[in-house]
Amino acid sequence: MKFSAKKLTFLGFMLALMVILIFFERMLPPLPMLPPQFSRLGLSNIIVMYIFFFVGKREAFLMAVMKAIFNLLMRGPMASLLSLSGGLFSVAVIFILWWVFRDRISYVALSIGGAIGHNLAQLLVACAVLQSGYLFLFYLPILLVAGVVSGTLTGISLRVIMPVFDKINGGSKQW
Repeated sequence: MKFSAKKLTFLGFMLALMVILIFFERMLPPLPMLPPQFSRLGLSNIIVMYIFFFVGKREAFLMAVMKAIFNLLMRGPMASLLSLSGGLFSVAVIFILWWVFRDRISYVALSIGGAIGHNLAQLLVACAVLQSGYLFLFYLPILLVAGVVSGTLTGISLRVIMPVFDKINGGSKQW
């Protein structure tokens, strides 16, 4: 993957912003009615989605990997594995939905699909590590609802924040 200096600088800035959002999100109280470990909004996914739509698909996958590396350094191997599986599967789900529906699907719907995909991938990895299918049966309904809620909030946030990112990006959507 070759990057221009402008693109590399922008991706570095977006990675830094992603890290800030991760720290900010960890300071927020857990969402009510959900276990604390599963009650994150996924604010950093706003960055991944923006990069997916306005920078490049490969770069979005790269950002998911970079987020997993950050989690490895800050929280350890299990957090990194969960982040990597959830992040890559989320971007893959968004890519498939975008490819199939193109202009007939909203950012919110794509975000909901990505959030549900993220939760499913993390749940499958947790079940594999713990060697328990009961975890899947117990948490699946909770995580589906959490995916719809967090995906909706993330998709709406992306629409609100896009003009700011476009200004930072210099209005350029061509790399």
